Amino acid sequence: MPYKIIKKLQLGNSGTLFEMDIYAPLIAKKAFAGNFILIRINETGERIPLTIADYNREVGIITIVVQIVGKSTLLLSHQNEGDELLDVVGPLGNRIHIKKYEHPIIIIGGGVGIAPCYPQAKELKEVGNKIISILGARTKDLIFWREKMAGISDKIIISTNDGSEGIKGFVTEPLKDIISKEKISLVIAIGPMIMMKNVVSITDGTENLPRVETFVSLNTIMIDGTGMCGGCRFPAKDGQIHFACVEGPDVNGHIVDFDILLNREKRFAEFEEKSYDLYKEECKNLKPR
Repeated sequence: MPYKIIKKLQLGNSGTLFEMDIYAPLIAKKAFAGNFILIRINETGERIPLTIADYNREVGIITIVVQIVGKSTLLLSHQNEGDELLDVVGPLGNRIHIKKYEHPIIIIGGGVGIAPCYPQAKELKEVGNKIISILGARTKDLIFWREKMAGISDKIIISTNDGSEGIKGFVTEPLKDIISKEKISLVIAIGPMIMMKNVVSITDGTENLPRVETFVSLNTIMIDGTGMCGGCRFPAKDGQIHFACVEGPDVNGHIVDFDILLNREKRFAEFEEKSYDLYKEECKNLKPR
């Protein structure tokens, strides 16, 4: 069953971020914050995991946000409204634990990680939580969904590495400031691996700051999405092996050995770069639209 792209929008001015609405009524019916899908664009394409950024059960649509980082995401960015994707499998993974917390929740989105933060903030807000959102990126052109996040947040803070919008610096600076001044029940961080590692180093109670329960989202290599292939396994600090696709993708950040995962990210870098360059050579006249 092909899955049609109903809407496609470019986000920001970087030319690398795209929002897509995909008609997938059965997935939309069962989707919740925290779930992800596996997409295969065509018969020769690889499976890529993408977090469900929003869903509309009534019209049968799920929303994804794609950042161009390699061949498959570049190919996906070349698809337009009316085009069909060969495979969309989901919803996979676990729904985040939704409950009313005693104190505010801080939700931190870094770059394209802002997208999966939205449904989490929305569902947690719906049960009465106070939401503080921190959105961060290298530059303002990579910040998106400001209005959507503001609409479900009690407070929103923006930080950019270059100072082009909001606070100049990293998301960890406003995080430190907040947890040093008020009681926080939960921190959720979704974004680059190094960002999540740095967030956890602040909330783990080792920097003369209170220890705060923290969840991170592990966008590791996923092939079948059910834990059978073992591609998404990750080591914990206690030596135990976990599987992001069936236990997560949101997991307790305090147990994750980020140093091993950061090294693992580089494992296929050479092959990914070659594949990306070959694809660009094949379609020199194609540009993201």
